[in-house]
Amino acid sequence: MGLGGLLRSRSSYLRGILNGIDTAVWDPATDAHIQCRFDASRLERRAANKVALQKQFGLKQNPDALLLGVISRLSEQKGLDLLLECIPTIQREGIQLTLLGSGDVELERRFRAAANAQPETIGVVIGFDEILAHHIQAGADALLVPSRFEPCGLTQLCALRYGAVPIVSRVGGLEDTVVDLSDDSRDITGFKFSPVTEKTLASALCTANTAYRDRLGWREMQLNGMATDVSWDSRASQYADLYRELLWHRCST
Repeated sequence: MGLGGLLRSRSSYLRGILNGIDTAVWDPATDAHIQCRFDASRLERRAANKVALQKQFGLKQNPDALLLGVISRLSEQKGLDLLLECIPTIQREGIQLTLLGSGDVELERRFRAAANAQPETIGVVIGFDEILAHHIQAGADALLVPSRFEPCGLTQLCALRYGAVPIVSRVGGLEDTVVDLSDDSRDITGFKFSPVTEKTLASALCTANTAYRDRLGWREMQLNGMATDVSWDSRASQYADLYRELLWHRCST
């Protein structure tokens, strides 16, 4: 009997274990790739990374504009077509966007066109560059993950660690790793939206933009995110517990 079958027959449910990230590689306090290192006790140093990111993408130097980051494969599964439909909202709200990714050729073309049409507010790099990914995590005010489905996801975990407030669709592991106002918790770390449509994404962007103006509230979300355990430590212990349980069931039959 396979692992899933054993879990269903013995425990009557399937068990999911979230991903973790390498917190030695993704650590804003020691990250050699970013303009200015920072941590929860020196969060004000993070502002220098936003300035550097705006310059790197050729955006207008505006500390008051909500700067969105996207690091993703460009596909409908990742909801990036919906982001394109939200460009008018981004313009109207005075939001800036930095995007790093590649994938669907038509989506690549449309994002390039959007950046060419609005170079002061939209910056796009087609491809993958891990160092640039570090720059976005360290400099963006918010990290957007609008996936239509996502088993867990990693970029929102890095965002939490770097104080980039996640804006995510309410699906899969994104739902499980980000805490918003609708959750029964005071430790809010970001924003979630559903269903996954252009309308709800646009609404989430507007909500986040309004929240960004409350700098103390935004800082609290950042600190909550940075205090979240996104390492493999707790995940590894869950795997160990699961394998022990499976072994016990196997030996008892």
